[in-house]
Amino acid sequence: MLFRPRYEGGMEDPIPQFTDWLEEARRHPEIREPTAMTLATSTVEGKPSARIVLLKQADAKGFVFFTNYHSRKSEELTKNPDAALCFYWMPLERQVRIEGHVEKTSASESDAYFASRERNKQLGAWASLQSQALESPAILEARFKEMEERFANGPVPRPPHWGGWRLVPRHIEFWHQGEFRLHSRALYNRLADGRWAKHVLYP
Repeated sequence: MLFRPRYEGGMEDPIPQFTDWLEEARRHPEIREPTAMTLATSTVEGKPSARIVLLKQADAKGFVFFTNYHSRKSEELTKNPDAALCFYWMPLERQVRIEGHVEKTSASESDAYFASRERNKQLGAWASLQSQALESPAILEARFKEMEERFANGPVPRPPHWGGWRLVPRHIEFWHQGEFRLHSRALYNRLADGRWAKHVLYP
């Protein structure tokens, strides 16, 4: 038999499975950025866009990343909160696809993460007008120096336009590459009562 599903059907929580895969990716010497994930958003008209962001937290509540709330992705998420994530760990031959809706993290969560960042990254969050046209790199450099002077005598507070998004998953799919393209796929769908239904899919 060429194809042997790694997952059986039934009810189960996919978050521990994701955590296990992420930890394996963290330990793999060939994976330089295991938390890198593609974030796909779309406008209210349905025009999609995608980019790489970094996962900062994953638990039963959802998958968290941080960004500028004035960026293109944030503007799209504000108007259309449906979004998708995709992790691909090539050396492990594994992929995880996640679909759901987003909500902003609390101010306290955003404050705590911002405080943990390197100071230069904190200053960069103030200096960058993310997604706006930049006429010259010298302008950005000048803005950065301005922020260095502005906050020279104390800690750098979180900008009001910067914070986190949490994607609350409705669907999570695990994919594991198989021989002869007979991959293993397991799809988890969240039910109305908050539990998960798991199904093995054809590759």
